[in-house]
Amino acid sequence: MNKVILRAENLHYSYTGEHEVLKGVSLDVYEGERLAILGANGSGKSTFFLNINGVLKPESGALYYRDKLINKSLVKELRKNVGIVFQDADNQIIASTVRAEVSFGPMNLGLSRNEVEKRVNNSLNYMDILHLIDRPPHYLSGGEKKRVSIADIIAMDSEIIIFDEPTASLDPQNISIFEGVLDKLSGDGKTLVISTHDLEFAFRWADRIVVFCDGNIIADSDPVRVLSDEAVLRKANLKKPILLEVFESLVENKVLKSGDKPARNIDEFKKLFIPQV
Repeated sequence: MNKVILRAENLHYSYTGEHEVLKGVSLDVYEGERLAILGANGSGKSTFFLNINGVLKPESGALYYRDKLINKSLVKELRKNVGIVFQDADNQIIASTVRAEVSFGPMNLGLSRNEVEKRVNNSLNYMDILHLIDRPPHYLSGGEKKRVSIADIIAMDSEIIIFDEPTASLDPQNISIFEGVLDKLSGDGKTLVISTHDLEFAFRWADRIVVFCDGNIIADSDPVRVLSDEAVLRKANLKKPILLEVFESLVENKVLKSGDKPARNIDEFKKLFIPQV
């Protein structure tokens, strides 16, 4: 297993001082993994993200980044290395041009003008939107805005990239583009953490799934084990992915063997019916 890059220990947080949103959450994030976070609205996912990014400060508990306990003097380093792409790109984009938007983070790191320009151009090239560099971001399409918001984080050279409901407002074409970007980021060694209500996506994409429920983590394992657990699904109000339902039905009707490995995408599913030589 890869090295733990981020560790949250017993995090507690409330916005009003009365109702706790996080009730002692502990979680290890491993270097280079694809981690999907599931749970109903209000279960604590977004609040957890803002705590591990340093935007919010936990009321109690500890946060470690690369084995260093995060305190006031290290919050800036945490924010540099743990970037968040928000669900609504309009809530993230603040500048009048794409160039100014993507350069904002690197400039705040105190980098030279040449280094900032290099990072802006590289991140826009990475997202295949260099041609938008002088456009006002608020007049771009939803998919283009999403790609600009991802370029923001790439320009910061964050090691961990968090995506909060990234596909919620995207059409199928832009979802496909986004998944391609995720594959590219993963191939480049980035650690990716995604909250989503799209269980089909989480099932085929993630190395590991964590389920939040009422400020606690109630499941943390591989996708098949988590999404096969009827008790977890009921408690978190989640629905089993279609491919997993079909697989279980085929096993029940003896079309497939119980020892067969469940398919997590359509290509794997087709292979289940190819005779083994």
